[in-house]
Amino acid sequence: MKHALARNLRFFATVLAVLLLVPMSGARAEDPRALDAKVSKVVDGDTFTLRGESRRIRVWGLDAPEWDHPGGAAATAVLRGLISGSQLHCDVLDVDRYGRLVAQCFLPDGQDVAAEMIRSGVATEYCRYSRGFYGTC
Repeated sequence: MKHALARNLRFFATVLAVLLLVPMSGARAEDPRALDAKVSKVVDGDTFTLRGESRRIRVWGLDAPEWDHPGGAAATAVLRGLISGSQLHCDVLDVDRYGRLVAQCFLPDGQDVAAEMIRSGVATEYCRYSRGFYGTC
């Protein structure tokens, strides 16, 4: 009896370990780790949408003023000029509290979108999340 119980416990422990270690098959479809698509709309200085993706993309490591705050229109215009109509490669790093995909995005020539926005002076590095990745914190 003790041996059967021990064997059953080992079996259930093994099954549990496998279930915890193997990713759920649907998780990747809901939260892709990489997106390659054309920009469809620029929302503000750090948020845009991609064709074929229902959720907005929030640029990782970037802090731009909201569109209705001082500097917001300029930040939005610079982002629009930088990425509108471009095919971007975005590595999804997180999902924020608003359901937006937080991603580090790159132009076809490899330029980092956040780095270009910071360099332009219309946005700053979001040090709380980037932890100094862009060297301005």
